[in-house]
Amino acid sequence: MAPQNAHIADPIDYFGISVPFMQYLGLQPEVIDEDYSRTRLTLRPELTNSRGDMHGGTVMSVFDFTLSAAARSHAPHTTGVMTIEMSTHFMDAVTGDVVIEARCLRRGRSIAFCEGTIRRADDTRVLAVARATFKLIARKTD
Repeated sequence: MAPQNAHIADPIDYFGISVPFMQYLGLQPEVIDEDYSRTRLTLRPELTNSRGDMHGGTVMSVFDFTLSAAARSHAPHTTGVMTIEMSTHFMDAVTGDVVIEARCLRRGRSIAFCEGTIRRADDTRVLAVARATFKLIARKTD
């Protein structure tokens, strides 16, 4: 039996954690700072819908990760998150390569509130926005 994630030669460090699904999508982590994260995604045919635009499920998945990174940005190696809820608003078709930015608006001891945007990498126009609430949890260490 092949080892799990055998197709992933060199796992990407997603701000202190391994996320095989984000690596499968091709999400590239760029910046994590206090209450902020930024990622980038190159559009590939397997990430599109029937019109050739980025599939809504892809958009929501990369939003979920990027917003959660902002939620745990204060301690990315020791804090994990669980998504409580997320809402996404699509304002235009998401086409081409995109940049995803997220900010943590407020973080308590156990809950964080975040919002983010997706823009084409070559444009400043916002294509989609999202808001999410996360439960903060201690990461298990080996």
